[in-house]
Amino acid sequence: MAAKRDYYDVLNVARTASKDEIASAYRKLAIKYHPDKNPGDEAAIARFKEAAEAFEVLADREKRALYDRFGHAGVDAQMGAGPHFADVEDIFSAFGDIFSDLFGGRRGRRGPHRGRDVRSDITLTLHEAAHGVKKTVEFQRHEWCEFCHGSGAAPGSSREKCQYCGGHGQVIQQAGIVRVQTTCPSCHGVGSILKHHCKQCGGSGQVLKKVVTEVQIPAGIDEGMRIRVAGEGEPSPNGGPPGDCYCFVSILSHPLFEREGQHLICRVPITYPQAALGCSLEVPTLQGRDRVDIPPGTQSGEVFRLRGRGMPDPRRQGLGDLLVQVTIEVPKTLSEEEEQLLRNLAQLENKNVAPHRKSFFERLKEYFTGDESHNVAQE
Repeated sequence: MAAKRDYYDVLNVARTASKDEIASAYRKLAIKYHPDKNPGDEAAIARFKEAAEAFEVLADREKRALYDRFGHAGVDAQMGAGPHFADVEDIFSAFGDIFSDLFGGRRGRRGPHRGRDVRSDITLTLHEAAHGVKKTVEFQRHEWCEFCHGSGAAPGSSREKCQYCGGHGQVIQQAGIVRVQTTCPSCHGVGSILKHHCKQCGGSGQVLKKVVTEVQIPAGIDEGMRIRVAGEGEPSPNGGPPGDCYCFVSILSHPLFEREGQHLICRVPITYPQAALGCSLEVPTLQGRDRVDIPPGTQSGEVFRLRGRGMPDPRRQGLGDLLVQVTIEVPKTLSEEEEQLLRNLAQLENKNVAPHRKSFFERLKEYFTGDESHNVAQE
């Protein structure tokens, strides 16, 4: 499979291009490679799809930021299989307004359209993300009104043909040699109007309802990824398939572990004797307790790796590693015995350390006995 081209190169725009500049560049390519202008030209259709894919990402602020940071891999991880269109009709459905302006809306009215997608948010613990879990999610979507069976008309009435466009849903305006076909402003492209609206849905034919369903979360899912639940989105406005529900995942912070992709980081404090003499250190993992050998002379900040103790990845086999970073902890208080031992050690190492601090009353006594200069020198 050939590598995808850079989306900015596809649309021939700078990486700093505005949203209007991106839309303008896409319109030019859509006109140039439109299937109606290039019948039977598979290369033109491929360029047409490529431009639509680039526009889908770069015209969306969040998708564009993700693409700018991580490239195609980041968009693919965020959107499952990444942006794609099964055929040309998917492009007409997704960007119907643009093609209505360019080609009179003929493509926008061809065949049933897919319903809109909906969003749901899922919050997981690190353990749930590591092992996978089945979660119950709630979201809202529109469903056909049971009172009017989706027609939008009040009982005993029905939709009537739009007199403004004659039921075509489109109107034609002509000035000289310029002929433009646009969506009917009266019926908004439907071709029919309602005189008596259903009181239950207000004439829309749909009502907003809460949906509760279960979603299987794969092991290793990461922050910002999303899960597609097929067919759980909005219904199609004209008999096409429903949209999908996309569950956006967020991971709660863990008190012991930080995550970097498949790897986990655990920061463990150790004492100076443990660092100097070495030790066998017990550390936590997501699978339970484990041990890591700390060699003599370990420095603060050194990292030790426990292979296969990290996170799985839903896109590949194997586990990441646990990275144990040790920090040497300096006690704030010492017992008399500990302090004496450390002073003996300092003398052996010929290191200059602070002397015992005298109490206020010792300094006060020396002041009145005339030994203040000795006191100051010693301090």
